[in-house]
Amino acid sequence: MARTAEKAASLAEESQSMTDAMARVLAVADDQGTVQWSDVSDDITSGEWGRLIEQGILVDVDGEGFVVDDPEGVRDALGDDAPADTGSTEPSSETGGSSASSGSSSSTSGGSTADDDEGGWSRWDKMAAVATIALFLGYSQAPIRNTVGEVIDIGLGPLADVLPFYIMILVLATFTGFSSTVLQGKLMNMDKMGEYQERMQEIQERRKDAKERGDDEALEEIQEEQMEAMGDQLGMFKEQFRPMVWIMLVNIPVFLWIYFMVQTPEMVAGAGPAMVLPLIGEISSWSERIGPMWAWIVWYFVCSMSFTQIVRKALDVQTTPSTS
Repeated sequence: MARTAEKAASLAEESQSMTDAMARVLAVADDQGTVQWSDVSDDITSGEWGRLIEQGILVDVDGEGFVVDDPEGVRDALGDDAPADTGSTEPSSETGGSSASSGSSSSTSGGSTADDDEGGWSRWDKMAAVATIALFLGYSQAPIRNTVGEVIDIGLGPLADVLPFYIMILVLATFTGFSSTVLQGKLMNMDKMGEYQERMQEIQERRKDAKERGDDEALEEIQEEQMEAMGDQLGMFKEQFRPMVWIMLVNIPVFLWIYFMVQTPEMVAGAGPAMVLPLIGEISSWSERIGPMWAWIVWYFVCSMSFTQIVRKALDVQTTPSTS
């Protein structure tokens, strides 16, 4: 039992989100006797739920749900945080009043978690992911590609009529590089990513020291922490992938428009010969291949990588986690 309290205290010190997760699970267990994922899925993330099980805070009861191992120890570990989280549930003998209060608290907490939890995905993130998948099909499905290309051409067509196509690609590559940098800087929490990395480095250092000392008990505890850190890895993956969804939502339509212009008769007049590239020479057509890729893709990536670095330096956007 004391071991459970120690684990609960360790999780509580780690982050406020884990403290809130334990408080919510404890409140439901006190009210219902057992707790299931469906009872708290609106209030905590799947990663937090999994870590509570891995750490032994939640114990399976023959498939009937989970109970909190050593509730008093967990409550003591939470300290003043537990009452704050569970205070919305009225200590009334009337089931209806208790359920209404609990439901209201769950609804408010769930909405906050969905929209504000930095490690989770909001409704808008999920909608963006669905739209991105649909747009991604445009690379292989001509009807989707042509539809997107025609819509984007309403805005970009007049500009393409007055600019050489290689300049048009350069402008679009600069735009996508700028938007990608801004979205990554706004949507990715580098401080949280740094915390993940610091924790993993700390575990590795402690494991190395324990191995040198031959401390088997410490190694066993560190092994448990490494298993627990798998939840952190999931959170880190979410932090990295979330901005990628929005970046692709902006970049894919631009890419499909260029593809549409190059691979269909809508290609602007006078666009060829395309240009002269270093080491390669004159490119007679944008659909000409340079190795395994089309010439326009090579030129796009050269422009995009170059200007993205310039934009990042100019805006001082941090794209890698900072550790201290």
